Amino acid sequence: MSIATLQWNTVCTVDDILPNTGVCALVEDRHVAVFRVGETDFYAIDNVDPKSGASVLSRGLVGNLGEHVVVASPLYKNHFDLATGACLEAPEYSVRAHSVRVEDERVLVALG
Repeated sequence: MSIATLQWNTVCTVDDILPNTGVCALVEDRHVAVFRVGETDFYAIDNVDPKSGASVLSRGLVGNLGEHVVVASPLYKNHFDLATGACLEAPEYSVRAHSVRVEDERVLVALG
């Protein structure tokens, strides 16, 4: 599916997410974690920690591991690449990454 044909869903405003934190949103019945890294970079991944089944990834710590921008799960401390959803320690626990864009100070997510 091309980016032009995706269904975009408004989840919040830019100011609703402090830099280097995340929020949880329900997008098309899916729990999605939306992160703001620095002032201008936004990412979205599934919010459910695949190891525990809890909807908590949006509460994890945002940082870098080498060239990867990641969030650390608050439960098991696995690191998820925000661009791809890959779990760096255990690839079998990877989550889906989703498209994000900012339009008129609104953060929009399309399930990917």
